[in-house]
Amino acid sequence: MYYLAIDIGASSGRHIVGWMEEGALHTKEVYRFPNGVLEENGHLVWDVRKLFSNVVTGIMEAFKVYPEIESLSIDTWGVDYVLLKGDEEVFPVYAYRDGRTEAVIPQVHEKVPFSELYRHTGCQFQPFNTIYQLYDEKVNGRLDGVTDMLMMPEYLMWKLCGVKAREYTNATTMGMVNAQTGEFDLEIVDALGNPRHLFPKLSQPGTVLGMLRPEIAAAVGGNCKVVLCATHDTGSAVEGIPMEGKHPYISSGTWSLLGVKTPKPITDSDSEEANYSNEGGVGYNRYQKNIMGMWLVNELQRELCPDLPFPEIVKLAEENNCNILVDANAPEFLAPKSMKAAFDKATGDCLHSIGDYFRCAYRSLAVSYKEALEELEANTGCKYEKLYIVGGGAKNQFLNRLTEEATGKQVIALPIEATALGNLKIQTEVN
Repeated sequence: MYYLAIDIGASSGRHIVGWMEEGALHTKEVYRFPNGVLEENGHLVWDVRKLFSNVVTGIMEAFKVYPEIESLSIDTWGVDYVLLKGDEEVFPVYAYRDGRTEAVIPQVHEKVPFSELYRHTGCQFQPFNTIYQLYDEKVNGRLDGVTDMLMMPEYLMWKLCGVKAREYTNATTMGMVNAQTGEFDLEIVDALGNPRHLFPKLSQPGTVLGMLRPEIAAAVGGNCKVVLCATHDTGSAVEGIPMEGKHPYISSGTWSLLGVKTPKPITDSDSEEANYSNEGGVGYNRYQKNIMGMWLVNELQRELCPDLPFPEIVKLAEENNCNILVDANAPEFLAPKSMKAAFDKATGDCLHSIGDYFRCAYRSLAVSYKEALEELEANTGCKYEKLYIVGGGAKNQFLNRLTEEATGKQVIALPIEATALGNLKIQTEVN
């Protein structure tokens, strides 16, 4: 049997076919496409029409090579969503890096103090959490007449099969799921005056939604089941790590997600102070923290040296002796007009060469990993010897070495498509 994982990140998407052979999961990438936010009327938005078009094109390419695909599933980044009025999208579809929530965050916390939000949900504070995005929609009247809110992968799968589902792991990125019940927290929903019908019962990874719509099947040249994986890409990535025992992990991409599996959420005051999040896993809790990640270096490369390949950039950083650090998680790095200018301001204009900028970024990331691990060990009461790193960032041997030196942990770097592997793993267990 063949299965199709569609793994979409904030900067690119990929269609990967998987199959079991001699007890092992084998994969083949059949399609890759760029993704990214657009600036429209002073806001950052997603072009969901183009995104869906690429999803369909990739499925067509997969069927050309593998005509007998049993099922497919889609995972994406968290927190972002599409509002619907029946079967019509409400445009624009805002991107999480847009700064529109700044004005409403105090209003949300006035109605429900953050300490209470954290006690209910265990969700870390991020200015782009869905709870704040939705409140901005409410105060601007954009929820009027809205029948559905679908997270990005749920929206794309609805477009494929016609079934509107709300998947658990992605819902836990919203800041509105009760950490104890695993369902939407209607006390929070009501306190903020959000329509209850937007928050129905959640579905678990492994749920079969249905077959492709007839018109989609005709367009792609085949038909298959549409299945919910862990649709938040980090949820799928953790499923895809071939880890022996319980160890912390970093899913290293646009964001670095550092965490560990725990039996249940940890929502105490120390976790709130450290801004650790509790997100849904497949039968476990993911106690983890968002760290700015490869966004820093990707944006520096785009601005400073777009034609220089990353192996050469890493070499310049490795040969450099700059010892300046920045706070990798500082808000000024979230969505700056110029990443170079953000680094210049944070360092007092002390960076001069390309090597300076990238060495500073990589060392700052390693130090942020160290600090997050120290918090994790203190809050879980466990000491760990190993740290697993997966995703695109795991290919960077220089950053891996800096991380090992900073944390004192044995770094096990697995430069694999862990997210696609986790997506496929759940599909194989369904079928």
